[in-house]
Amino acid sequence: MYLIGYDIGSSSVKAALVDAESGKTLVRTQYPDREMDMQAPRAGWAEQHPDQWWEGIVQATQRLLKSHPFNPQSVKAIGISYQMHGLVLVDAADQVLRPSIIWCDGRAVDIGAAAFERIGQQKALAHLLNSPGNFTASKLRWVQENEPELYRRIKHFMLPGDYIALKMTGESCSTISGLSEGIFWDFLDKKPADLVFQDYQIDPALMPALQPTFGIQGALRAAAAAELGLVAGIPVAYRAGDQPNNALSLNVLDPGEVAATGGTSGVVYAITDQAVFDPLSRVNGFAHVNYTLEHPSIGVLMCINGAGITYSWLRQNMGAAGVSYPELEERAAQVPIGADGLSILPFGNSAERILNNVDLGAQIQGLNFNRHGQAHLIRAGLEGIAFAFVYGMSILQDMGLDLKVMRVGNDNLFQSRIFAETIATLCNSHIEMLDTTGAVGAAKGAGFGAGVYSSLREALGSTPKVGAYEPLSNADAYTAAYRVWLNQLHKLSNK
Repeated sequence: MYLIGYDIGSSSVKAALVDAESGKTLVRTQYPDREMDMQAPRAGWAEQHPDQWWEGIVQATQRLLKSHPFNPQSVKAIGISYQMHGLVLVDAADQVLRPSIIWCDGRAVDIGAAAFERIGQQKALAHLLNSPGNFTASKLRWVQENEPELYRRIKHFMLPGDYIALKMTGESCSTISGLSEGIFWDFLDKKPADLVFQDYQIDPALMPALQPTFGIQGALRAAAAAELGLVAGIPVAYRAGDQPNNALSLNVLDPGEVAATGGTSGVVYAITDQAVFDPLSRVNGFAHVNYTLEHPSIGVLMCINGAGITYSWLRQNMGAAGVSYPELEERAAQVPIGADGLSILPFGNSAERILNNVDLGAQIQGLNFNRHGQAHLIRAGLEGIAFAFVYGMSILQDMGLDLKVMRVGNDNLFQSRIFAETIATLCNSHIEMLDTTGAVGAAKGAGFGAGVYSSLREALGSTPKVGAYEPLSNADAYTAAYRVWLNQLHKLSNK
């Protein structure tokens, strides 16, 4: 008896095959091997066509079948995790109308800021826990204003995972968790956010029907099954955005629990049962996977757009394209803490919410041609991303959230000891690493949704711990390096 999970990122599609009875992951794979392309028709824009994601799912499934041949009849459920905040638009025939405006696209920042003022900042924060900002609702408003003929052809707006589920099942639906990440959910009134629909003059009929995050959301139809190499009728029983799903994967479900990840973007995601918000909306609250009207579970998310993409860029463009990440770590470890005065601010992947939606661009500060080489740049890059995490985590701490223990997966930047120990030392946090991925979590979430497991704890209880990072004793060196970095950030922010 098997479960399949997919994790649809902006870099690749990952897939996992899980043995439902033992909870063991049998195969993990991804497609493509290199990062998927993003289109940037203008500066600050970022688009991907949903066909790229579907092709990734097809190819990743074929790799599962080749790596561990199994009887598709034994697959009991499919789960979907997906890149958050993207906008997919389909017409009456369920055909995609335009490339998806994805999470790191910054074109709707001004639209969201204006709506924040019109609705009223206090009212928006109390009801939405966020400014409309650069989220899915504001991107839809941008289409309405700039592509009116296309807008009139829309049957439904969707998040990326909603579209993939539609492609699999033919059923057009979303979830409360999904609506909340698009800023379409009212946490105070506990229903779709009329104040956003009214302010943006968006017809609520464009919203797909709502389904529970866990449960039968549709069955794999014959055409999709044929493309995937599976059989028709397998239930799609779970979907969630990548960060709520990452928390699920790490068994982070209850107030006080914290998940973190360092992929293309970097995230810290803390669970609370209180409708808390940052007055400047630099971090955001979303309905967690186990949110219900009776027991609201909220994930407060701090996001850094320029995380893993910074490290990837350095590797590709600083003469290390053929060097593995572990080898880069070895080189960086030869350089002292603080990279001998070199600092990198990793904010080169569009406007950053933790910086009040300012697009600073990435910065290299203190470069000396006589002292600094490739290893210094790599160390400064790792430290710079870690310092950005620390800066964002200070916002969460100011909101009263406890970050003393964090759980992370073992397939992202937290594999870097330099990166992880920098965060642990500066935040005085214990970081637990678990052997899981988003695709594995999606598979197990689907198992619960399909009734294979009686509870989420049963589904997730077999996830092994494979490592930990503790604060180091030489905190002064890290603090001094962080202060240098922070001073550079303040200088640029105040220009």
